[in-house]
Amino acid sequence: MKGEELYSLILGNMDEGVYFVDAARKITFWNKGAERITGYLESEVVGHFCFDNILRHVNDSGVQLCLHGCPLHKTLSDGNLREASVYLHHKLGHRVPVLVKALPMTENGKVIGAVELFSDKHDLEELESNLENLKVLAMKDQLTNLANRRYIEIFLKGKMEELESLGIPFGMIFIDIDRFKRFNDSYGHEVGDRVLKMVSRTIAGIVSATDLIGRWGGEEFIGIFSGVSEVEMWTLSEKIRMLVEHSSFEIDEQSLHVTISLGTTVIDHPCSLDEAVNRVDQLMYASKEKGRNQVTLG
Repeated sequence: MKGEELYSLILGNMDEGVYFVDAARKITFWNKGAERITGYLESEVVGHFCFDNILRHVNDSGVQLCLHGCPLHKTLSDGNLREASVYLHHKLGHRVPVLVKALPMTENGKVIGAVELFSDKHDLEELESNLENLKVLAMKDQLTNLANRRYIEIFLKGKMEELESLGIPFGMIFIDIDRFKRFNDSYGHEVGDRVLKMVSRTIAGIVSATDLIGRWGGEEFIGIFSGVSEVEMWTLSEKIRMLVEHSSFEIDEQSLHVTISLGTTVIDHPCSLDEAVNRVDQLMYASKEKGRNQVTLG
């Protein structure tokens, strides 16, 4: 096997995503890792430009990097290596947090293309692993793969006990998909299920192993976060809202997306489970009343 063939075989089968672009940002190589992380096959990508509505990277502020501040584009311009944490757009519609590295390809001192390597920073299987380690049976919502209401209640009860015995506060977020019934009526329940999966995958991507986001019921989700301040909860809630707003999937050549309304708070005094849930539920409804697609902190 020639050196070039061996090199291509190794790159092609790496777990990390790897793709090459020429000087015009046309994709010339797309490996198996890129297929796994993004959902896009090599045949769907090679020959297209990286800014052709494919990965659509956004940063923590929701800036569309393909239009403003693309690390790969900057590396093509100045030949410098770059790293960035971004959120790429998966073919199924949800956002995936990845660490990207852009490296220049040069010939006779001239930049002729670039390579981007990217690895997923969070795996949805982490939640499954945590549930198994806790030996909790039947605690997962079958549609979204998130924790179900029963497990949320058990997890929340544990946080209440930590608060009472150790004085450790925790944050809560109540999330509701805006106008979901109208969406279901217009497009059908199958598409509605795809929306629920898209939203759940997007919000699950930013949850650490010590925290939890689960499906409370219907189009409602609850998140519980340990040892956080009001400022941190506001920032986290806004990040979730922004990422869902920038998530979408294609159906019949139409791009479908939804927004969410959120209520968020920090529980720092002992109360009942129902009181805590009702508190964030009412804050979420305040976001609805203020026009939806926003966060209310209380």
